Amino acid sequence: MRTRRLTSGSHAWSPRRSRCELPVANTESRQIPKLFGTDGMRGTAGVYPLDPPTVRRLGAALVRALPHGTESPRFLVGRDTRESGAWIEAELAHGASGEGASVTSVGVVPTPAVAYLTRTRGYDAGVVISASHNPFEDNGIKVFSGRGEKFTERVEREVEAIIAETTWEAREGEPAHVPHADFVGAYLDHLRAVIPEAPSLSGFKLAIDCANGATTTVAPPLFSSLGLDIEVIGDQPDGRNINLRCGSTHPERLARTVVEHGCRMGVAFDGDGDRAIFVDHDGKVVDGDAVLLMCGRQLQGEGRLKGNAIVATVMSNIGLELALGALGIGLVRCAVGDKYVMEEMLKRDLSLGGEQSGHIIFSDYLFTGDGLCTALNVLRTVALTGRSVAALAADLTAYPQVLLNVRVRERVDLARVPAVADAIARVERRVAGQGRLLVRYSGTEPLLRVMIEGKDQHEIRGWAQEIVDVVKEHLG
Repeated sequence: MRTRRLTSGSHAWSPRRSRCELPVANTESRQIPKLFGTDGMRGTAGVYPLDPPTVRRLGAALVRALPHGTESPRFLVGRDTRESGAWIEAELAHGASGEGASVTSVGVVPTPAVAYLTRTRGYDAGVVISASHNPFEDNGIKVFSGRGEKFTERVEREVEAIIAETTWEAREGEPAHVPHADFVGAYLDHLRAVIPEAPSLSGFKLAIDCANGATTTVAPPLFSSLGLDIEVIGDQPDGRNINLRCGSTHPERLARTVVEHGCRMGVAFDGDGDRAIFVDHDGKVVDGDAVLLMCGRQLQGEGRLKGNAIVATVMSNIGLELALGALGIGLVRCAVGDKYVMEEMLKRDLSLGGEQSGHIIFSDYLFTGDGLCTALNVLRTVALTGRSVAALAADLTAYPQVLLNVRVRERVDLARVPAVADAIARVERRVAGQGRLLVRYSGTEPLLRVMIEGKDQHEIRGWAQEIVDVVKEHLG
């Protein structure tokens, strides 16, 4: 019996004998289910594909997908604060250990901590159990290579193919013991190195919203150790309150905290800590576009902006493009998802990229979004320039932008739904020459997103609602 196995740098497969193979049909004659979206595998905990047997099978498949010749593979696993995280970790470790891997858990840590520790501690792969900004009922699985980079789409398709094969079964029996390692100190030391030369931040009053998630145990000690005076909210996780009316997708509470306590700024993380959204001293939200501009200009002035360009997604405001252009900085756009941002940065050897939603990547430090690293770079820019985050953000003149989400039953080609296609075409004609229209499916939720930029907020909101209403009627 021969089991396919991914080799590095090609689509070729090499034989690997498994103790768990069964002589039954393979998948060549049937469609392979797509399990990975724009940010790993995600869904309702306990429901396919996040049911125990499939998670266990994924753990085994990840071992089988390692480059040929990987002996005694080592996996590092971390998770956020969701109540389902522990059993998903156990099932995944069970499947991986059944294929000969040793699995070590770092417990509840931010996603980027796993990426960093996987690379620096010599692990063959890192796995994060999190559904990011989704509610507690959901969970997900993100996978990093030994280099600390998210799996590419090609590798994800190969893993899906292994999972879909019927020539093998994941090992049953009692779950293996998963030892715990306390590597948080090493990750915090790495983060402190981001701002060693910045003027003192002693006494700087900062509000932090940990989203009742993975940054709860690391953000407060990090900022306190740098001498900041912190006000912390969203730091009481109970397994079910992650992202609940808090965190980067709900900055309203943080804004109130900043104003009430007289903070100079605030930062809100999402559930797994890979993104950050800011508010200024007046409680006004400062998004990822503004962060890219302020940090990009700072890096350019220091001669550290590789390629004199920044990567952003199709969702970033056209105002960012214009502001960067005035500085002589190029903007490269890519698909939505920080893994696509990173792929473009690696391809072009660039040092900064990110998303409007707050996923910002500083490739000199890490190959994935890191909310804590982003916060430190913003604090560093504020300290070095002597300007407030409000003043720095004001340098970006954003076009009015409307983003509406509509829940859909299924993802279908919109061109094949005449009423929807006609509505989109009508709005495209109105927007032409004065803005942008983008209609796309979410990569992580059953949603269709309608984004319009233009000169008049009221007008573009009406246009976006036209499309949403038609989508609800035919696909909702």
